[in-house]
Amino acid sequence: MTEQSLPKLTKAPIPPQTHIKRLDERKAMGKALREKTPRQAQAEWQPPAGRPDPVEMLVESSKGRVEELLPIRYARMMATPFTFYRGAAAIMAYDLAHTPAAGLRLVACGDCHLLNFGGFATAERKVIFDLNDFDEVSVAPWEWDVKRLTASFVIAGRSNGFAPADCREAAWLAAQSYRQQMRDYAGMPILQVWNEAHYLDNVIANSTDKEMKRFYARKLAGAIKQSAHEKEFAKLTFSAGDTPRIVDQI
Repeated sequence: MTEQSLPKLTKAPIPPQTHIKRLDERKAMGKALREKTPRQAQAEWQPPAGRPDPVEMLVESSKGRVEELLPIRYARMMATPFTFYRGAAAIMAYDLAHTPAAGLRLVACGDCHLLNFGGFATAERKVIFDLNDFDEVSVAPWEWDVKRLTASFVIAGRSNGFAPADCREAAWLAAQSYRQQMRDYAGMPILQVWNEAHYLDNVIANSTDKEMKRFYARKLAGAIKQSAHEKEFAKLTFSAGDTPRIVDQI
């Protein structure tokens, strides 16, 4: 193979490194984007013209999955509006693609609903509050994760019988917390943001609800006593004599 026959390699454009700009410059850039796409523009949603049937979109997104497991998936989704919401990330992605966006794109979770948040063990034997489930990660507008998260509070709340006003307030508080946290991160060095962690014991200690504080303190204490390896070992094996054996799942 000659040098002339080798394929020419092209480099992807490097995204603008906005974190190296001064804080006042970043604030000005953000305000300019807000003028381009004001927050009020995000408040309403109308089905786009020619929107496909959601069930057909769901069936299309199931292509390539294990056929025998599809009835189980659909049965779980049919249990409540929230379980349908959890399994219908592809439908929501289509709808979000037809909503206003400021133009900032990032590596989005793609399935950022409230049940994908929880406590997870670190290598330092600490329990942190973080996000789980990244099998639908994609480069997408930053607004998508926030909208899916806040909508999940409304749908989960209604499924559990909470008043519409309470569901709306929960979504509002989730969005407010996101905004405040992003404001704090904007004033921090990038490595400090990268290493930021929300330890669950600190979250519980700062809770103002005494009953919930006691409840989660007990839950955390129990989780620390039993390691993840022990829990997985108990689920995946059974005793048949002196040597544990792996459970067959056919």
